[in-house]
Amino acid sequence: MKVAEQIRKTITMLPEDKTFGYADLPIAQSEYVTAAKALERMQAKGLIKKLAKGIFYKPIKTVFGDLQPDESERLKPYLFKNGKRIAYITGESLYNQMNLTTQMAFRIKIASNRRINIDKGAIKATSVKSYADVSEENYQLLGFLDAIKDIKKIPDCTASNVVKILSKKLTTFEDEKVEELIKYALLYPPRVRALLGAMLEKNNTKVKISALKDSLNPITTFELNLKDTDLPTIKNWYIV
Repeated sequence: MKVAEQIRKTITMLPEDKTFGYADLPIAQSEYVTAAKALERMQAKGLIKKLAKGIFYKPIKTVFGDLQPDESERLKPYLFKNGKRIAYITGESLYNQMNLTTQMAFRIKIASNRRINIDKGAIKATSVKSYADVSEENYQLLGFLDAIKDIKKIPDCTASNVVKILSKKLTTFEDEKVEELIKYALLYPPRVRALLGAMLEKNNTKVKISALKDSLNPITTFELNLKDTDLPTIKNWYIV
């Protein structure tokens, strides 16, 4: 089967409004030039549209015109490279998904080790430095730690409610996942380590949390607007 025919057959089977790139097509890298010409022909016929360099989508046809993919799909080209995750959505957009706030950000924050800026129509995003190399396996843990880090900045949510929601979520983590969380927390600011340790201690986790405690300076305290009634273990972690 010729390259162009392979591409056409594959794209025909793809769902509408989903983005795809060269890595999603059944072709070798040496065939990318041929593939580019085939994709240009499909664009000319209106079968696909270009979203960004090397990223395309099948538009949904409506009486009002062709629809672009939704926000999550439009961001995929910036969150993945060659099929591997390199970034994740953080900030208010993430905290909304975590039920920590009802507000949505005008400009999305993307955490990555590389600079990302997007200003395309309704999609506006800026990058913030991630505390660890991002992967499919760890991005949700990093997002959880981001919420702890921003506990005093999350709109429409008190520190007390953040602790309540995150502590409950922590009880669903398996021990292996908690161990991973602690490993990444050691890369975050001290207040994140302290609050995570306090929540894990309160939840009576079976996982060793001494690494978190040992990483803290006992003469440094953290003002997080919390009371003993919010988290009875805060004094053990220098939180006032």
